[in-house]
Amino acid sequence: MDVKTAFLNGKINEEVYVKQPPGFEDSSNPDHVYRLDKALYGLKQALRAWYECLAEFLLKNGYKRGKTDKTLFLLKEQGSILVVQVYVDDIIFGSTNMSLVENFKELMSSKFKMSMIGELSFFLGLQITQQKGGIQIHQQKYLKEILKKYKMDSCKPMNTPISPATRLDPNPSGNKVEEKLYRGMIGSLMYLTASRQNIVFFVCLCARFQSDPRESHLAAVKRIFRYLIGTEFLGLWYPKDFTMSLLGYTDADYAGFLVDRKSTSGMAQFLGPCLVSWGSKKQNSVALSTTEAEYVAAEACCFLLLWLKQQLSDFGMDFSSVKILCDNTSTINISKNPVHHSRTKHIDIRHHFLRDHVEKGNIVLDHCRTEDQIADIFTKALNREQYENLRLLLGLIPLA
Repeated sequence: MDVKTAFLNGKINEEVYVKQPPGFEDSSNPDHVYRLDKALYGLKQALRAWYECLAEFLLKNGYKRGKTDKTLFLLKEQGSILVVQVYVDDIIFGSTNMSLVENFKELMSSKFKMSMIGELSFFLGLQITQQKGGIQIHQQKYLKEILKKYKMDSCKPMNTPISPATRLDPNPSGNKVEEKLYRGMIGSLMYLTASRQNIVFFVCLCARFQSDPRESHLAAVKRIFRYLIGTEFLGLWYPKDFTMSLLGYTDADYAGFLVDRKSTSGMAQFLGPCLVSWGSKKQNSVALSTTEAEYVAAEACCFLLLWLKQQLSDFGMDFSSVKILCDNTSTINISKNPVHHSRTKHIDIRHHFLRDHVEKGNIVLDHCRTEDQIADIFTKALNREQYENLRLLLGLIPLA
């Protein structure tokens, strides 16, 4: 659903004046200005005014606003639920009852000028394929466009985005490459990570050298493109029926970045078998041990899981405690046993946020084998067998 001239529906409370626009000048009062009654496109207040107008209308008609996400509106009737997600002037909605969907269409059309796009198939560059067994999200069209744009569509494909033996550093003695080209390739790949989470770490690693790219860095980026050539058919799969459970994976690559020896945190959050959130980030400070690096990564995962837990409560899904799987037993011990405090005095206080929630029972930090640690794919280069196994566990499967 798309709202036509959405911003013109929002009334602004502030006094805002504009010059007389071309074609609407008042010849008798050429120095006069117009005072705006409604928002215009390009006005800073326009977004807020439109949101307030829409929110007020929906709340008056019995909808409830999400406590965490203020762009989420819900309506519950007789065991059925209607979910409305707003993105500026685009509205995505769905329900367990088709009558609620039809009622929502009529309600919105009675207030705003709407265009009904139909079943969701394309949104913000994401292609959505709805099937009987679930939903698959991919960016195959966009991927083909960027491969063609950078003349990589006819190259020989690779099995992995990067070799485990590759060690990227500033390489000041290497030949410089065109910064605009390099940054353009990185930006294109960044957008692709919305549906291809298996390349997140490698793209982020190459992005660290955008200020002064060399041939070795460009070669690494081109290898990612060559990997994508052979895996155009992959998409993120969300099955229809599964047991609702919230689970997180966390891992860290100790001192893996050769430039400043900072560690890389990786995490993945699942709702049942569905990947709903992920991340790969270089840590802010240098860790003094593997345990410290893993502890910092677990704290970041804890923070996001608690946010997801609160978000899901709006949908009526309540979890008393959430499990985080970590492959470092020392990290688990630090989170549970205050006796280890003497070994963690140097760790920033904010990272003990994790320990606090473990004590409260909101988070359960548990151990998993390194082979089953899905977050590994967000922290380091892996061999082909392990990489493809973790890619499958993320939910990336061939398009149907």
